[in-house]
Amino acid sequence: MREVCKNVLVIDDDPAIRQTMKDVLEIHGYKVHTAKDGMEGIKSLSAMTSLPCLILLDLMMPGMNGWGFLDFQRNNPRFASVPVVVCSAYENSAKSVSTGPVLIKPVQLKTLINVVKAFCE
Repeated sequence: MREVCKNVLVIDDDPAIRQTMKDVLEIHGYKVHTAKDGMEGIKSLSAMTSLPCLILLDLMMPGMNGWGFLDFQRNNPRFASVPVVVCSAYENSAKSVSTGPVLIKPVQLKTLINVVKAFCE
């Protein structure tokens, strides 16, 4: 049986999406860290004492985008094993970088919860 992890990192440049995901996941008992772009995501991830069970990642962001974040994450041994679910309005782009589930915006909240539970519980 897997250990339950309740840490989730949401990286998205849209403040309303970030806050909605945070609120919904916190209602379901998760501890949610947020970042507005890839660079802030790297800083948040690096500062965590307990790694998240999942990263929810937007691709299209100003500054460091999702692809830049993925390059860093996948090439860093400490973070490479953390699963990433891409959340994007651009389905083809999302599927081109993800080997797992993809959440297409606008994300259905029930789908969000089910995906997070699959990785974290």
